[in-house]
Amino acid sequence: MIELHPITPDPAVLKQAYGCFPSGVTAVCAYRDGGPVGIAASSFTSVSIDPPLVSLCVQRTSTTWPRLSNGPRLGVSMLGETHDAACRQISSRTGDRFASIEWERTAEGAVLLRDAAAWLDCSVDTVVPAGDHELILLRVHALQVRTDVAPLVFHGSRFRQLAA
Repeated sequence: MIELHPITPDPAVLKQAYGCFPSGVTAVCAYRDGGPVGIAASSFTSVSIDPPLVSLCVQRTSTTWPRLSNGPRLGVSMLGETHDAACRQISSRTGDRFASIEWERTAEGAVLLRDAAAWLDCSVDTVVPAGDHELILLRVHALQVRTDVAPLVFHGSRFRQLAA
C-alpha cells in the first residue's frame, strides 16, 4: 500500500513533489516603456487548438506581470537547451535582465529571444485567480517552430537537457 502524507504548513515537501514533474521553460516578454520586460515561466502548457490558447501561472506578488499584461502582445519563447543562463538572468530580481541576451521585437510589442525552440505571439485572453497565483490564458496569434532546437527542461529544481 502507498502511504501518502498530509499537506503541512511547510511548503518544502509540496514544492519537492511539484518538482518531480519535468517541464519546459518559457520566457514571456514584451517591449514596455522603452525596453524589454520579461519573466521566466515553467508553468506553461498548451490548452486548446480551437481557439488557439496556452496557459501559464504567475505569482500574485509578481511586480513584473502587471507591466507585461498591460500591452497588446506578449512574446512566448520556448527556451532551447542553451538558454539556462538567460533564464536565470530573466528570473533575477536585480540588474539588467536582458543584458547580453539576443532578442527581437515584433511590430505589436512582443519580445522574442533568439535561438528558442519555438515562438508564440500572444495576447491575454483570460485571467483566473488560483490561490497564490493567477492562471493566465493567452490567445496565440502567430508562431514559428524550430524542430532543430532541443528544449530546456526544468526538473527537480534544476535545468536539464533531453538525451538523444
